[in-house]
Amino acid sequence: MTHAQLRPPTMADVARMAGVSHQTVSRVLGDHPNVRQETRAKVLRAIEEMGYRRNSSARALATRRTRTLGVVASDTTLFGPASTLFALEEAARAEGYLVSTVSLRKLTVETLSEALDHLSDGGVEGVVAIAPQRSAVEALAELRHPFPVVVVGGGTDVDISSVSVDQQLGARLATGHLLAAGHRKVWHLAGPEDWQEAADRAAGWRTTLEAAGVEPPMLLRGDWSPLSGYRAGQELAGWVGRGLTAVFVANDQMALGVLRALREAGVRTPQDVAVVGFDDIPESEFFAPPLTTVRQDFAAVGKQGIALLLELIEGRPPATTPRIAIEPQLVVRASTFPYTAQPDGGPL
Repeated sequence: MTHAQLRPPTMADVARMAGVSHQTVSRVLGDHPNVRQETRAKVLRAIEEMGYRRNSSARALATRRTRTLGVVASDTTLFGPASTLFALEEAARAEGYLVSTVSLRKLTVETLSEALDHLSDGGVEGVVAIAPQRSAVEALAELRHPFPVVVVGGGTDVDISSVSVDQQLGARLATGHLLAAGHRKVWHLAGPEDWQEAADRAAGWRTTLEAAGVEPPMLLRGDWSPLSGYRAGQELAGWVGRGLTAVFVANDQMALGVLRALREAGVRTPQDVAVVGFDDIPESEFFAPPLTTVRQDFAAVGKQGIALLLELIEGRPPATTPRIAIEPQLVVRASTFPYTAQPDGGPL
């Protein structure tokens, strides 16, 4: 086999095989309307027989479009960021775009600047940044970049185009559900302090209690892991019988740890303490007991994030900075049910 036989077929090879001009092949590839159907069929048949693949680099030079989007992400071992990344990639593919992803250990001005420079060198047309930490959103706001950037998961109180689940609404649904079930107070195990989602969930919990005339009890913090939930659950178990009957946990993994710690302490869920989580991970309905939780629509976040980015790329910027909030949904399972106090005020 000669070297010429080894090389991939070119557009000129397709044109010769189909008996048409190079320009006609280009028109067929570009789906130009001014091509006769029989000619189009002949060119497409030649493309299939020869195994021709369009040179995306050459096409990008000609059209100034690479059909590639960038994604900058961190903490993708966690359910939320991982689900968001998958949803963004699916939404981009549905729009005919490839995705170039840069995963960073920490989102700082320096690491984000390097990531955006790398993606710029790769010719991306725009970037979605999965930036759940407030510090990451602040760092992005400081940077200048040659393409549109949309932030996902950083809340809506930012001066950057953003798409997020309404975390405060989710927390209000969870806390309101427990109050409506008859609990006098709802305790809260929050996520890491720098995470905007954790701050929004804590704010929604606090405002719901205050609106009901309830003074918020002590707030505990974890790091999203089951272990941190387990340790917090051991502390919470000590408050059973002293007013603790309900806990809103900021994610399902920590809720798993809380449930185990309560069970080991002889505390029944939900008879003694009701527990609500957040995220609705696939395993949550198989917890013991199945977990009441708040479901985030990551598919909607992905679609809205990519749609917003493409609007900005195509030069259709809105009059104001868009901040899109996706509504979450409360999923009620066996870890909560209407609470009834004994005459002495204790749980049944």
